Amino acid sequence: MTNTAFNSTSNSTINNIPALNTGVSEDSLRIVSSSPIGNEQVSDEELRPNALEGFIGQPLLKAQLQLFLDAAKLRDVPPDHMLLAGPPGLGKTTLAMIVANELGVSIRVTSGPAIQHAGDLASILSSLDTGEVLFIDEIHRLPRAAEELLYIAMEDFRVDVMVGKGPGASSIPLTLPRFTVVGATTREGMLPSPLRARFGFTAHLDFYPHEELEKLVNRSSNVLGIKLVDQAAKELAVRSRGTPRIANRLLRRVRDWAIVHNLKEVDKESVIEALALYQIDTQGLDRLDIAVLKAIVCQFNGGPVGLNNLAAMVGEESETVETVCEPYLVREGFLIRTPKGRVATSKAWQHLGLEPPSNVSEIA
Repeated sequence: MTNTAFNSTSNSTINNIPALNTGVSEDSLRIVSSSPIGNEQVSDEELRPNALEGFIGQPLLKAQLQLFLDAAKLRDVPPDHMLLAGPPGLGKTTLAMIVANELGVSIRVTSGPAIQHAGDLASILSSLDTGEVLFIDEIHRLPRAAEELLYIAMEDFRVDVMVGKGPGASSIPLTLPRFTVVGATTREGMLPSPLRARFGFTAHLDFYPHEELEKLVNRSSNVLGIKLVDQAAKELAVRSRGTPRIANRLLRRVRDWAIVHNLKEVDKESVIEALALYQIDTQGLDRLDIAVLKAIVCQFNGGPVGLNNLAAMVGEESETVETVCEPYLVREGFLIRTPKGRVATSKAWQHLGLEPPSNVSEIA
């Protein structure tokens, strides 16, 4: 049976599960993390399209958003508030920037964690210009007091400013110009109903199929000045976990590899060699993913195994395994969650180059 994982998963080494607990968030170290790493958001700027026409993927969302924005421009009024929901790395920030560009207005950028007090948000709101876009990333992480302030601002375009302190303090209403909030969230279910109800346009971004990611990689390679040939873009796409941010990150690492090796063009074999250095296999699995699969298959005979036992076996926190590693493994059919614990599927066994038992769980 063909071994589609890294070479390190041969039978002689398959029980050698690496200890991964470094005291640093594992997701912040993973090249396949869908969250930004370091100053990556700055380097992403050059790859962002300025208009919906140049945004690759999400065709239904694009059509809905184009109609929504065109109607607002024809009515000559700021559009309703917008909520963009979906996993990290799919383009929510890019779409917020595009909204402002399409409307021909400026954009103010902040995030839920950056607003610690209601006064922080009041300061931003009171300085907005007419028609301006206020982009709030991770809006589900706004503190409660700031949420309540935002309700009024979004609904009535005013904020109540407290003057003075103690018993003598008074509230003075401050009228705001019409503006548009664009909220982004990876946890839509955590948004309070009153806040969700104030968004007139809500869209959910989905993971990208390989074909769309291949188009995105080709576009990004042109921007970065990288010549991809011989299905190199396709090879990058299939390893990018359905996520544009990961695709662009892997493309940059392949670019680095090509520069060091003095290559004028990058082919499929070059991509394979470059990503092997980072232990990214043919399915986009990395060291942590493989460690989890090895633990279930080799130490627990395929499972079921409880989360805490599994995390201890790979030397990671339970939360890291559950929130960082498992979602992709479950989505791609390598792992299923049962009431008794995690179970490796036949696809997981085969990916490790092993014959699955006859009673192994299958995913339809």
